[in-house]
Amino acid sequence: MMLKIKRVPTVVSNYQKEEVGEAAPRTVGGCGRNCLKSCCIQDAKLPLYAFKKIDKVTEKDLAIHECQEELPMAFLDSLVLGEWEDRMQRGLFRYDVTACETKVIPGECGFIAQLNEGRHLKKRPTEFRVDKVLQPFDENKFNFTKVGQEEVLFQFEASEDGEVQFYPNAPIDVDNYPSFVAINVSPIEYGHVLLIPRIFECLPQRIDHESFLLALHMAAEAANPYFRLGYNSLGAFATINHLHFQAYYLAMPFPIEKAPTKKIATSNGGVKVSELLKYPVRGLVFEGGDTLEDLSKIVSDACISLQNNNIPYNVLISDCGTQVFLLPQCYAEKQALGEVDAELLDTQVNPAVWEISGHMVLKRKKDFDEASEANAWRLLAEVSLSEERFQEVNAIIFEAIALTEELDDNVQCLPKDDSVDSSTYPTVVAGSQECVVLQ
Repeated sequence: MMLKIKRVPTVVSNYQKEEVGEAAPRTVGGCGRNCLKSCCIQDAKLPLYAFKKIDKVTEKDLAIHECQEELPMAFLDSLVLGEWEDRMQRGLFRYDVTACETKVIPGECGFIAQLNEGRHLKKRPTEFRVDKVLQPFDENKFNFTKVGQEEVLFQFEASEDGEVQFYPNAPIDVDNYPSFVAINVSPIEYGHVLLIPRIFECLPQRIDHESFLLALHMAAEAANPYFRLGYNSLGAFATINHLHFQAYYLAMPFPIEKAPTKKIATSNGGVKVSELLKYPVRGLVFEGGDTLEDLSKIVSDACISLQNNNIPYNVLISDCGTQVFLLPQCYAEKQALGEVDAELLDTQVNPAVWEISGHMVLKRKKDFDEASEANAWRLLAEVSLSEERFQEVNAIIFEAIALTEELDDNVQCLPKDDSVDSSTYPTVVAGSQECVVLQ
């Protein structure tokens, strides 16, 4: 039985104002914005969740008893939802995401469409170049040290004694670079939060080994299959150049999670590497591993190789941290070259990790009403690398993760019906079938 996620109304507000002009002069009480910078952070306290380091997530840990209508919630899971709902009641979001209409688009893939007409109007605009995956952090542009302390839900770090600990009012140890979990004030779904690793280190948006392992630990600790984490690189529709992951709840499978795969290799650490099949965006899937560190190491090595070669990409962490999708993409590049059809550009959809995974966030009522599997497939097919370019990128990745000698020699020549082919679907037409509306 599908897990039910409680939804409650919230007050529509625009708490996090756009910054205009020079910052206000400092006063004895700080800058007056209760931010996370040195002017306000002294003596501040926030909840602290110290997680137990998990070597391996077992099947027992992930057991879901379908006969139970209400599943027991892990403490981190209840903490995220409880704190997030508290911020809803306090009016810290720019709009009420729970009022957004959502439906499943009829078809084999089961793409999910959401009508979110306010997000592109109230979301912070991108402030950096989209043709460079690696760019230095710029403290003068928006970053997460400028948000209000009220937006932070809790600190998140490994426990020193190996057991889960929670401190509701813990000091902030700025010198040891704590990681924060904060609300996304422009949410896509219920429980939409940001994981900001080592926030005061002011890292640019680039994955490293430590930050990716932290994200896997958060997915494992939540122990909820409907809680996924996502990552967008610069050039792949990240909008803030300050290291962060996104996460939210969606009580159904993402279409990408249901797509068939073809195994390519298994690493020495037991991580299975596969290629997505019969899906509009080409990508790799990493699963399992003897430990979380094994899975984290191989995926972060792959991400670092893409970053170093200026290849934009998106990452989806699913199945409680045991499955990771790595998706190099080229939509922004095609936009810059004028190679994207005007009809697709008019939708104003920026295909980042959630859209690529099959959760289509639409800005216009027209696109929502006419949503069809063919339309969704056509948009996502523009995101994907060509087969030739995908194999070139794979070679870069495989060299970085030392899998060159283990590859299946036949994997380069997939059967035609297993490859990604936009012609699989008909010419784009307005959706005429009745859709299932999610309550």
